[in-house]
Amino acid sequence: MRSEDPAARGHLTMSTSRKGYAGVHAALLVLATLPLLAQDLGGLRGRAPLDQEFKAPPLARVENTDVKRGRAYTGQPPTIPHAIERYEITRNVNFCMYCHARVRNEGFGAPMVSATHYMDRDQNFLAEISPRRYFCTQCHVPQTDARPPVGNGFIDVYQLLKDESKRNEAKQREPRKGSADTRAREPAR
Repeated sequence: MRSEDPAARGHLTMSTSRKGYAGVHAALLVLATLPLLAQDLGGLRGRAPLDQEFKAPPLARVENTDVKRGRAYTGQPPTIPHAIERYEITRNVNFCMYCHARVRNEGFGAPMVSATHYMDRDQNFLAEISPRRYFCTQCHVPQTDARPPVGNGFIDVYQLLKDESKRNEAKQREPRKGSADTRAREPAR
């Protein structure tokens, strides 16, 4: 026999309503993923079945041009514009610093390592490169001719600002409705 206690009834109602909300959330989740299922999301494997191996694509060729690329966003580590496959970077040796250290960079025509690489975690300057920044390839990667596996519509902030500025200039050049310019062009009634 059920209790007639109002608190007990409220508990049953609350439990039932939670189940209802969970069902609604699950249904919305399924509906939201339907467009993704309709898309061709082959992934990096392409259409190869999971139980079969396929031939790996060739490795991308390292661009050894010594031409620095621009950066896509503030704080992006610069890419390495030359081959580094034979460079030794261990706890005892860092071949990158042979050319990029501040005492040798001018002689080699290499950019000097950023001053932030000579700072400890408390922002104190050090005589040598900071141990936190010693292993260059944890942030910097060589430039390659690799084709991106997926499309990329990234637009950096400077391009966005330039596009917005052009739109604003175009709007300012347009005569506004009701202004003296448009009244002069409108036929008299």
